[in-house]
Amino acid sequence: MAYAWVAWYAVRRHAAYRFGALAEAVSNTAFGFMRAYILIALWHARPGLGGYDVTDAVTFCFLTQALIGPMQIFGGMELTGRIRTGDVAIDLHRPVDLQGWWLADDLGRAAFALAFRGGPPLVIGVVAFALPIPGAAAWAAFAVAVLIGAIVSFALRYVVALLAFWLRDDRGIDAVAVVTSLFFSGMILPLVVFPGRLGSLAHLLPWAALIQVPADVLLGKTEHFGLAGNAGLLAAYGFQAAWAVVLLTAGRALTAAARHKLVIHGG
Repeated sequence: MAYAWVAWYAVRRHAAYRFGALAEAVSNTAFGFMRAYILIALWHARPGLGGYDVTDAVTFCFLTQALIGPMQIFGGMELTGRIRTGDVAIDLHRPVDLQGWWLADDLGRAAFALAFRGGPPLVIGVVAFALPIPGAAAWAAFAVAVLIGAIVSFALRYVVALLAFWLRDDRGIDAVAVVTSLFFSGMILPLVVFPGRLGSLAHLLPWAALIQVPADVLLGKTEHFGLAGNAGLLAAYGFQAAWAVVLLTAGRALTAAARHKLVIHGG
């Protein structure tokens, strides 16, 4: 119940800034149109690039714009600031798990961002470009992929945040994290257009679970997992879940090490 309360409180906290969310939705929509026309030009020059047609490319574009907020592509975590100021000591004294607390908080934030920041760009993109609307089953499969992707996103950012316990200045690692997230998630270009070994590597890294995999699930293009149909869908979920387990486990190990470091220093 404590984690459910934390998630609901996060939704309410972010809902207090509705006009800020609306401004971000407008910005995401505007950039979505600019990116869409760039992709249209690219796919007209290279039809069938990466196994996508131009409709798939435009749909992918607005899906990425919708997922910027939920996956927190450009941002870190409030936890980083609390580590820097020492307020994390209060968090460690709460009668709940530190990682579980921040996961619940982040899922609440992601839920609000998906509805208020992600919904408008996607709806406007569908209407403006007359994009086909998938059926209920596709949306349900997409929702599962988004949920697991949000957990992977949290796990990645949690590990980066905990590094602030050992780094004097976390800005460098945060900048690296943002760049890798942008490039390897599919935010800039679909990973299917990456050539050769770079494309193979990009599909294996955890950032692919944030945007590329959920988008492919909705588009019905999970063949790069080596399987088709429902088997390909399960393989996509398995890929995301595997990275979620690995990164959450790494985060738990770092949490234990960070707590030990605080105790050593008398915190």
